[in-house]
Amino acid sequence: MIRRELHPTGLRLVTEAMPHVRSVSIGVWLTRGSRHESDARSGIAHFVEHMLFKGTEGRSAEDIAQEIDSVGGHLDAFTSKEYAGYYIKVLDEHLPKAVDLLSDIVRRPRFAPDDIEKEKKVILEEIKMVEDTPDDLVHEILTERYWRGHPLGRPILGVPATVEALSEKALTSYFAETYVASNFIVSAAGNLDHDRLSALIGEAFGGVPKSGASVNGSGPADSGGVTIREKDLEQSHIAIASPAFPQSHDDRFAAYVLNTVFGGSMSSRLFQNIREKRGLAYAVFSGLTAYRDAGMLTVYAGCAAENVGEVIDLVVEEMRGMKREAITGAELRRSKDHLKGSLMLSLESTSSRMTHLARQDIYFDRHDTLDETLARIEAVTAEDVQRVAARHFSSGSLGVTVLGPDTEGLSLPPDRLDLA
Repeated sequence: MIRRELHPTGLRLVTEAMPHVRSVSIGVWLTRGSRHESDARSGIAHFVEHMLFKGTEGRSAEDIAQEIDSVGGHLDAFTSKEYAGYYIKVLDEHLPKAVDLLSDIVRRPRFAPDDIEKEKKVILEEIKMVEDTPDDLVHEILTERYWRGHPLGRPILGVPATVEALSEKALTSYFAETYVASNFIVSAAGNLDHDRLSALIGEAFGGVPKSGASVNGSGPADSGGVTIREKDLEQSHIAIASPAFPQSHDDRFAAYVLNTVFGGSMSSRLFQNIREKRGLAYAVFSGLTAYRDAGMLTVYAGCAAENVGEVIDLVVEEMRGMKREAITGAELRRSKDHLKGSLMLSLESTSSRMTHLARQDIYFDRHDTLDETLARIEAVTAEDVQRVAARHFSSGSLGVTVLGPDTEGLSLPPDRLDLA
């Protein structure tokens, strides 16, 4: 049973009781991410996430680690482009300790100057890791070019210059204006009692400021085009972007089916035609990325430098094919069953249920039941998929990034990428 409650401070609490398990996963979700930063403070949301684990007014970083280890729990955090999350998984009997620890981390971080300087070095090394991980780097380059000039196009980690410039004053100011009750969602799933947890949350978060700085901003404009970057690698990495729907679009379920047939599964057209039939790539797949007001369908492939042109031509041809003809009945059935099975399997753990609750609250302000979601998937028709393909795969909409060796002779003129 899912229950949702708005606390007097403006904090939202959403829970799902799972009495057949012995664990509880609980997270504090912040409805702010890297897209809400200014250009000059790029990377500050991620930096603050790191600092919240460096110690609080009453706990050192070692105290935090020992406290979660002493109950066999798991504590972690992340920053994304539209939200951040801090979450713990523990045995149900340790839920009060989890609430106390989480609230301390997100309410009373220290921001010690020595820790700030040390963490700058850590994050600069993290940025270097992306540069040394080509399948991540090619997507960073693609997104920055496709949504250039918009915060969604910037890397979550920031860039070295902005990270190095962050000061104690900037970090504490950002924290004070962002980590407020109106930006908090507490989600929990597992063997719990909602009313008991609500009382714990009310006590732990009672003194949190109700509101902070407001944020505005519109979605990005899609920018097609080709970016080719030479890098001394063993293989070339290709990333291709086309427009897609935002999170709450009515046609999102048809888009999920389209992506599964196109490149989102082992039986997909891209995997079968590029890897299995031709052996041109070990990894080739597509995926959907959706935000509140924007979306992107991306294709990734890693292949030998001499095969880059052929792989891109095959991807483009598959896009054209998705527009020209409706998918077959067998593809439709297989895609629906794949989506439904993946969804149900992904929601078997308390941590995945907790995450699912938070994301639904962030983007939809309501919580669909599993049966409602399965019915929306089942209602998709082949005609729906073809109609969505016509919108996603429109001429002039493609962004292409190639990262790898021996790029000098590669030519990708507009007519080669035309989807008409």
